[in-house]
Amino acid sequence: MNEAFAPAKINLTLHVTGKREDGFHLLDSLVVFVDVGDQLQFRQSTELKLNILGPKAQGIPIGDSNLVLRAARLVDPSKGAEITLTKNLPAAAGIGGGSSDAAATVKALCQLWDATLPVNPEILGADVPVCMRARTTRMQGIGELLSEVPDLPNAWLVLVNPGVSVSTPEVFRKLVQKENPWMGTEIPSFKTANDLADWLHETRNDLQSAAIALEPIIGDVLDAVGDESGCLIARMSGSGATCWGLFGDKTQAQQAAERITASHPEWWTVSTKIKSVS
Repeated sequence: MNEAFAPAKINLTLHVTGKREDGFHLLDSLVVFVDVGDQLQFRQSTELKLNILGPKAQGIPIGDSNLVLRAARLVDPSKGAEITLTKNLPAAAGIGGGSSDAAATVKALCQLWDATLPVNPEILGADVPVCMRARTTRMQGIGELLSEVPDLPNAWLVLVNPGVSVSTPEVFRKLVQKENPWMGTEIPSFKTANDLADWLHETRNDLQSAAIALEPIIGDVLDAVGDESGCLIARMSGSGATCWGLFGDKTQAQQAAERITASHPEWWTVSTKIKSVS
């Protein structure tokens, strides 16, 4: 049996810099991964089978459209495995849950089946290549241009999702300005979480306003997170609806998550550490 962890992917920045003729949007994003995510187990089997468990299992498709099954077939369509996915992350939440599950599946089954990593994981989705890396990365283009960045300082995120699903295509359709400035030639090195926050204040998530227009509760989440003691900056991840607050202190992050949970028990709220590059 093989086991794999599929961490949540968080966009600290998300600049929309253009739109190609084929309709795909060009992005410039600082992506980090955290210590919360989904768990997967893989056992040898004569057929391909997927079981889905966990607090966020409801509504997750188990048919051919599931990214885990598509990932398994990409590795080797002739082989079988019994896969158990424990779904801890909310779906359609802007934190790459499905893409991270797919990436973890590709790597785990290549090991289980002694197979070669596929050269085209991007056919599973634009976020899958960065999730294959599962470390702090600058992601550009339509997700295919990945580059190393300096290791980030110790920092914690409070992640909050209000329980609404946001359609990524609808958010992009709501976006008025498609061509916006990129992040610049390079991402600097930061000594402290405060330094990181100061730089982030000069960046953006260009999809945030569009997502709030579709689901105003996202604005309520941002207010709730941003008002917490110790929060250095609050922003939405991806196309939403998950929002994050950056903290330089673990205890402050944990206490903020506890207070938000007490005030809004219907929201999914966790505190977590940003994973280091190395």
